Formats: sequence, structure tokens, C-alpha cells
Amino acid sequence: MLDKLANAIAGKEADYIDVRYEEKKVTRITFNRNELRDLASDSSDGYVIRVLRNGGFASCTVTRPEDLEEGIGRAVEAADLVAESPQEDVRLAPAPVVRDEVLLELEHDPRELSLHEKLEITRAYNDLLLSQPSIASTNMAYSEVYRKKYYASSEGSAVCEELVTTNIGGEVIARRNGMVQNIRMSIGGANGMDRLFDREDYFLERARLARELLDAEPVSAGKYPVVLNPSMTGVFTHEAFGHFSEADIIENNPSLREKMSLGAELGSEVVNIVADSTLLNQVGYYRYDDEGVPVRPVTLMEKGVLVGRLHSRRTASSFGEPVTGHNVAEDYRYAPIIRMGTIFIRPGESSFEELLQMVGDGLYLCDAKGGQTAGENFTFGAQYGYVIRNGKLEGMVRDINIMGNLFTTLRNISGVGDDFHLSERGGCGKGQLNIKSAHGGPHIVIRDMVVGGV
Repeated sequence: MLDKLANAIAGKEADYIDVRYEEKKVTRITFNRNELRDLASDSSDGYVIRVLRNGGFASCTVTRPEDLEEGIGRAVEAADLVAESPQEDVRLAPAPVVRDEVLLELEHDPRELSLHEKLEITRAYNDLLLSQPSIASTNMAYSEVYRKKYYASSEGSAVCEELVTTNIGGEVIARRNGMVQNIRMSIGGANGMDRLFDREDYFLERARLARELLDAEPVSAGKYPVVLNPSMTGVFTHEAFGHFSEADIIENNPSLREKMSLGAELGSEVVNIVADSTLLNQVGYYRYDDEGVPVRPVTLMEKGVLVGRLHSRRTASSFGEPVTGHNVAEDYRYAPIIRMGTIFIRPGESSFEELLQMVGDGLYLCDAKGGQTAGENFTFGAQYGYVIRNGKLEGMVRDINIMGNLFTTLRNISGVGDDFHLSERGGCGKGQLNIKSAHGGPHIVIRDMVVGGV
């Protein structure tokens, strides 16, 4: 296939051209309570062509091999039209020419299990949850996405990479005397079926939390020092900060680009943020992005100072900064855009108990539950939490939202735990779905966090 792609773009009149062919297989199994709602496995494939000519950059997608030649011609034509705009003069930053094949080597390869076996694994966890006291319902799903990508460029790069992501997750719902509470759950990763086996204790713990929420008190609104658990830390890092590290988000926003200038002091000295999609077996792991650039670890913030950002070849040239390997597409239907893979606050030196003592009286907030950002401001939900009194955990609280300004919050981070945990499931919008978007980190302490409640 790589030779076929290379031959298809050879000799074309363009300053640069690349083509990506992708095979994709998606398996879905869905339960609502004990009813099987969906059981399907779908395969599809297609091509994405990108052309740079005379400063105009354009792309075209086709799904049939016989349309590849025509698709290349359309991309060339579109690039010429884009080049006529006086605002367009695209350049691509230098990137290494690579020739590589990265194939999956998994101890428990999901491709070797039958659909029936995957169904029974999912059903067993679902039945376990439904057997627990006060559990009224579940929404449970198995998801598997296999992708095999082939990439060739006019510069001579030729890369083949296989990726697979598996997940079982959803929500467990508890009900008693008219009170209903739910807890979300998710297991999985990018290392085959390994994290899907023998996880009964995890699901029992999620059922217990849902049940205990029935007796929890609504949180009192106010301003608190808080400890965020790794899930909450990760969502804050990804949503509130991480997207501003994607160069295409800020490049046409002068005020935000000025605030996000390299060397700007944005956070406290304990804040160190890294984007590292080279971490093996994590859901955000990959070797090459979708323009054939090797992904590399990028330190984004060092001791509160902004020192890096994420790029495509186009934005790296525009900003005069190095490529990072973070130009990723959802699948063969899309040209790539800049995306985070695995992003996190680097662990610190404080134990969890020391963080609680640091807070004294406040809140411990756990497990992200939706939210939104609007420029520098954010609002995120927490699935549950606990009151902290005199450095000790007390009663459970619910109905929790936190809100604040990104830059104020970064400066208010006063403690970072020595633990570390990454999410087992990814999922980020931005026009395309990116399931390879792991986030997490350590526990952290934030002073003066605004908490919405009653």
C-alpha cells in the first residue's frame, strides 16, 4: 500500500503533497439495564490528500481507490484557488523524512476474541452492577476502534502504523425513595484487552459510590481551598489549559496569543505541565501523527512559566517553533488538526495526607462530570466529593460545580501530589472526535476555588 500511495503522488506539480489511507473497524456492544441495545461491527476505509502549491494549502477525501487520482487533482485545484487569497501563504516547517512500520504486538489482542466473547465480558460486568443493593439501572457499552494508517509524502516519508483502543464504560444509577444518583465509569486503553479483564473490584467500587451518593448532602456554595483528584486535575489541565497550548487555537487571537507567549509566567512555581504521547500502553499513545511527524514529549509549562506549545508543520512554521507531532485526524474522513494526546501536570513531592493538611478546612473533589470553557473561564462538574475538616476527610457531598479563570487558577495551585494516574478512556471534540486524548495527573491543591452548590 505504501508503494501505491507513493506512486499516486509521484510527479504531481505541487510544492508538497501527501496522502493517508486508513482502514478502520469499529465494534460496539451496548446495554441499557439488562437489555442488549446494540451489537455491531463495522469496517470502512478511505483516503485523505493534502496539497501545498504556491502558498495555497488544501485537502480532499475520497473513499474509493479508483477515485484517488481524481481526488489528487481536486486537491491541486483547490490549493490553486486558496493561493489566490492575499491572506494565504502557507509554509511547512522542516520535519524528518521517516520510513517506518509500527504494528501492534499485544498479549491479549481484541482482534483474536470473537464478538460473542466480548459480549459476555460486557454482560458480566453489567450483571454484577445490577446485582448490587440500591442499583436501579445501568448504561454500559463496549467500544473497540482499530485503525491501520498508511502515510506517504512527496518528501519521501512512508509510514504504516496500527492503533487499537478498547473500552468498557458508561454509568451506574442508584435509586431510593425517589432520590436518584449516578456515577460514571470507564476501563480500557491502547494495550488490547489487558485492562478489561478482572476489573470486578472497580465496578463494585463505582456501584458503592453511586449508592453512597443517595445519602450525601448537597455541597454549600462558596469559595474553598480544594483538593482535586487526578480525574479533576486532568480535565482542568486538558480543557482549561491544554487547548490554549494548541497553536491553531491562539494564532488568530492577538490578546490570547500575547498572554500565551513563551516565557510568560502563568502559574505558580509548583506547576509543571507535559504533553507526552510516547507513554506506552496509555490511551493517548501513538508514534507518528497524521502528517508523518514523530510525536515527541513537549514540556508546556516549567515552574509556572510557559515554555512550549503543540504544533502542526504549518503552525510551527508560522510561529517559528519546532514541530511536535501533534497533527491528528479522527479518521480517513478528515484532514488532521492540532490535538493533544496525553497531557498532565507532572507529579510533585507531597503525599495525599500532606495535601489534606495543607488545605485544613475545605473540599476534596473527585471525578470530572462534564463542563465547558468560554475563553479563559471554565466550569466543570465533579461526580462527588468530601468535606475536609482539620486535614481529615468527613461526609460526602454532591451536586458540585467548580468555576474560575484559567490564569488565576494556575497561580492558585499551591500543592502537587506525588501520585499519578491517567484516564483509561479518551474523548475530545474540537470539530473532530479524538479518542486518543488521555488526561490525568496527580492530586493538586487549589486555593480560593469558587464552588457552586446550594
